[in-house]
Amino acid sequence: MERRRFALVAALAISGCLVAACGGNGGGGGGGGSTGAGSAPAKPVIGVDYPRSDTDFWNSYISYVPKSADELGAELKITNSQNDIAKLTANVQTLIGQGVRSVVMAPQDTAAVAPTLQQLEGKKIPAVLVDTRPDTGNAFMVVRADNRAYGEKACRFLGEKLQSTGKVVMLQGDLASINGRDRTEAFNECMKQNYPGIKVFGEATKWDGAIAAQKLSTVLTANPDVKGVYMQSSFALAGTLQLLKQRGLLVPPGDPKHVFVVSNDGIPQELKEIAAGNIDATVSQPADLYAKYALMYAKAAVDGKTFQPGKTDHDSTIIQVRPGLLEDQLSAPLVTADGATYGGIPSVKNDDKSLWGNNLS
Repeated sequence: MERRRFALVAALAISGCLVAACGGNGGGGGGGGSTGAGSAPAKPVIGVDYPRSDTDFWNSYISYVPKSADELGAELKITNSQNDIAKLTANVQTLIGQGVRSVVMAPQDTAAVAPTLQQLEGKKIPAVLVDTRPDTGNAFMVVRADNRAYGEKACRFLGEKLQSTGKVVMLQGDLASINGRDRTEAFNECMKQNYPGIKVFGEATKWDGAIAAQKLSTVLTANPDVKGVYMQSSFALAGTLQLLKQRGLLVPPGDPKHVFVVSNDGIPQELKEIAAGNIDATVSQPADLYAKYALMYAKAAVDGKTFQPGKTDHDSTIIQVRPGLLEDQLSAPLVTADGATYGGIPSVKNDDKSLWGNNLS
């Protein structure tokens, strides 16, 4: 009797084991599935290349990336290309070797990144680009704000403040970057169309603060009546303020000698300088949302999701740049001391709590 009972129990146990798959890979494959009874699915491994760590904006972005990864339940492999396209190429090779399922990067040279994108596409590793859009090549998604709107907003603000006359200096980024080209072209076109009485001095700086300060100094020496400066990024902030101070031009907005300064990033220091009256406006690039949605799209790509042009659920619009390339254009507001509207462009006050620069801990 005992032997029969033991045999029956064993048979039932084996039968139950078959039904429940008894651990192992019984649930099926798909890489990243369950690895054992009751175990959690493996985290998707996402490679992230930081473009640089020598500016406040990119350091802020870097601080947001691991937080966003934790919220998504993703594992990160990190590299830093330090504004060098050769290092970016090598870093992507490293990430591929580490078995990443998708790659997030922000190439500063938007033409030279094409071979790297082609390689990732060939290996079926989706690429998500942050802040910059490749001149050629495909990617799963570009997470970016409308950089032409940056130039337009800066133009409208300065055009109104200067009452359509005078001289301004535009400290361009790098024309090898789509961002530098977009901001420059939009600013120039807006000025020509709406404020033809304003003369623009365009100075290429390669996103280098020292070069920006030297070129601004040269223009101010030859044109001491310059009344406006547009910095295409906060990389030029410290040098610009130092130079204006040396020349006795760092004075309150009500002073006739005041030079109106517009920056572009939305870092905490810019917001403080607006409050102090040292600069007058900035355009807030969403460093926090760049990290959040870049990783969201990278994980979505791993999960096999797809997206179409149109409005999103996070106050942005996805556009199709060309076949094989979508871009999620995030909101990037003009920020001023008074929150007024300039040339039809609304702004938010520098102390607005919705700005990431006021919430960075």
